[in-house]
Amino acid sequence: MGKYDEMINEELKVLGQYSMPGIYGAPDTIVPKYNYPITPKENMLRMLNGEMPLWVPNQTIDNNAIQPVVMPDASARNFGGTDWFGIQWTYEPMTKAAMVTPGTRRVQDIENWKEEIIWPDLYAIDWKKDYEDNYKGRISPDRLSYFVIVNGFFERTADLTSFEDAFCALLECPDELTEFYDKLADWHIELIKIAKEYYNTDMILFHDDMGTQRSTFFSPNTYRELFLPQYKKVTKAAHDMGMYICLHSCGNIATLMPQIIEAGFDAWEGQDSANDKAAIMREYGKDLAQCTLYIIPDTMSDEDAVAHIHKTVDDLAMTGRFACRLRDMKADRKINLAEELYRYSRTRYLEMA
Repeated sequence: MGKYDEMINEELKVLGQYSMPGIYGAPDTIVPKYNYPITPKENMLRMLNGEMPLWVPNQTIDNNAIQPVVMPDASARNFGGTDWFGIQWTYEPMTKAAMVTPGTRRVQDIENWKEEIIWPDLYAIDWKKDYEDNYKGRISPDRLSYFVIVNGFFERTADLTSFEDAFCALLECPDELTEFYDKLADWHIELIKIAKEYYNTDMILFHDDMGTQRSTFFSPNTYRELFLPQYKKVTKAAHDMGMYICLHSCGNIATLMPQIIEAGFDAWEGQDSANDKAAIMREYGKDLAQCTLYIIPDTMSDEDAVAHIHKTVDDLAMTGRFACRLRDMKADRKINLAEELYRYSRTRYLEMA
């Protein structure tokens, strides 16, 4: 038995459970409540604030994830249908995701966005009723709560027109886009206010994918010109309301890290398979925490899965600026990988103290 095993075994005693509505179309989640030495929220806040946590936060267990399906964006993106801006989405069962329905085009010309876009009334939704029906009594105060917002500035532009025309607009219509993005930023700030007022959110998870497997959709200079001013507004608003804000952005976007930091994001949820996460952590971890969807495939053996968790902690988490949503795809695994993540990271952090 190792030096800390007895203590950690005590900390991994199950005291109860947490239950929350699922996000991204997933069913309700029920996860164990452990005998942690501090609350999961306090530990997550240490990570976000640049202080050493006691273990790697596993957001699947340690956070309240909030994505109300009364938001048309959430229901359309998760199940298909019509989103907030009238865009049609089709659900694909094989991928368990929705995409803009082929042939859909909500805005014919971005230069005419004022005439063509009908802005959604955020207060047409009974947020209080949604909270009371689906979340009241389920948002545990000892876990950090984050609120998921999909379809950021670039994604919204592509969804309204097409990817091809969105790229052209970045080059040909910067003035019109800036005006559109100003209004879109204000609209998102109102949604963030709702997240705080009705769901008592601690952090916003804001989606805006900006790259392919190889590189970004656009240059850092384009980001600086068109997106940086808008995201500064959004992050400042979140901070002024006492919240953190994490950017979910897939693709190989390492070249945008300085701009993302300058924009005021507290953390980045990026794509593991498209980025050298360890190199990014070494260069930017002091100023930008990393969150990630950490998937263990069902083809990975128990022994290899444990080794992978150990390597991930060693490569990414020793700065204390790393959290993940651990998802084990193997239903009949003999080892509890969530507990292994806790056990190994807790031991490593104790050894550093």
